[in-house]
Amino acid sequence: MDETLPDRLSADPESPFFDPDLLQRGVGVRFKGVEKTNVEEYCVSEGWIRVPAGNSKDRRGRPMTLKLKGPVEVWLKAESEA
Repeated sequence: MDETLPDRLSADPESPFFDPDLLQRGVGVRFKGVEKTNVEEYCVSEGWIRVPAGNSKDRRGRPMTLKLKGPVEVWLKAESEA
């Protein structure tokens, strides 16, 4: 069950990087050595994550996000963690 995760993954259904099956299984993200639970999108090769910017919304009602740069690690969460 050694599965490789995609280089880029998004939680936004309108994104071309959206994968509902993978998100359902659970993906863990560690950014700069700290596990993050509020990541909207990540890219491992470019070294960034997108996180919500408080309660701010854009004109379409989606959360506004901040792009943070740094080392990103991702893994599949175990069934017991999810």
